[in-house]
Amino acid sequence: MASLTRFLEKRLRLTVNQKKSAVDRPWNRQFLGYTVTFHKRAKLQVAPDREKRLKDKLKPFLRMARGRAIDRTLSELAPKIRGWASYYKLCDVKGPFERLDLWLRRRIRLLLWRQWKTPKNRFRQMARRGVPGGLARAGSRDKRGPYWHSGSSHMLRAINYKELRELGWLSFLEEFQRLKRSAGNTRRG
Repeated sequence: MASLTRFLEKRLRLTVNQKKSAVDRPWNRQFLGYTVTFHKRAKLQVAPDREKRLKDKLKPFLRMARGRAIDRTLSELAPKIRGWASYYKLCDVKGPFERLDLWLRRRIRLLLWRQWKTPKNRFRQMARRGVPGGLARAGSRDKRGPYWHSGSSHMLRAINYKELRELGWLSFLEEFQRLKRSAGNTRRG
């Protein structure tokens, strides 16, 4: 690091920021939110802390959405998803997009569970969405917390992928893949 700094500052007359600069393996460093994988042929991926940063940014927004209509919340969330997927469309690894989809689907189920409020309404909502009577009744009366219910079998059946689509949910992974395909088509053309 010392010899590189000396060369850059004396020979090229560039200023080196000591806080941001380091000499390390590429998979241990990140640049503009990207990092590379530890493979023989390295792949570009989202830096792990960027995934956490996005979740931390979305949590207050989703907390505020408790009293709002879910379709309105999802329509306000769509530009954020599109923007994030667009920024990271150069990635070769889809894992972070899949994890963000899982996390967001669970948060949406959590919002719906809280909005349904009473056991009677929860039973009605689940039965309307095709959950068998016994499972819907048991799930609606269960005293576990909302987060547990957001990942339970009765909520997974009630708010499945198709139901989320109908509500207006936009997938991180699908948006990333769509942008990746469109970027690939423009390069070839």
